[in-house]
Amino acid sequence: MRPTRSVSRFSRFAKTMARVTGGSWAFGLAAGVVVAWAVTGPLFAYSDAWQLSINTGTTIVTFLMVFLIQNTQNRDSEAVQIKLDELIRATGNASNKLLDLEELEEKELDVIRQTYEDMAEKARRAQRTRKQAVSRKP
Repeated sequence: MRPTRSVSRFSRFAKTMARVTGGSWAFGLAAGVVVAWAVTGPLFAYSDAWQLSINTGTTIVTFLMVFLIQNTQNRDSEAVQIKLDELIRATGNASNKLLDLEELEEKELDVIRQTYEDMAEKARRAQRTRKQAVSRKP
């Protein structure tokens, strides 16, 4: 069952632009622009205006793409978090205290991380002990 979607215009635009600009043809277009700029260098005697045109263009594109990429990553991260929360919730022996970890302060995360690191070390020691016991059997 999917929730009813009310997608903003910006979200639709950001998704579409991320999909379009993430394609191989977009890279080809960008590379073509750079090649065309380089080829026209001698025509403009490598002038300041010639250099400024590529600098301005790339700065504007980079500035806008940063926001589109961040929007896409935020949306993807949130979706992954929700999916992970559901898996934790649905798993019988899982600890529900792990839900919404991303909302905790750094010190709280450090305590939980240390707990799991301790559990992992204990499991590794137990595995080494089992391996040693098996290797000692005649």
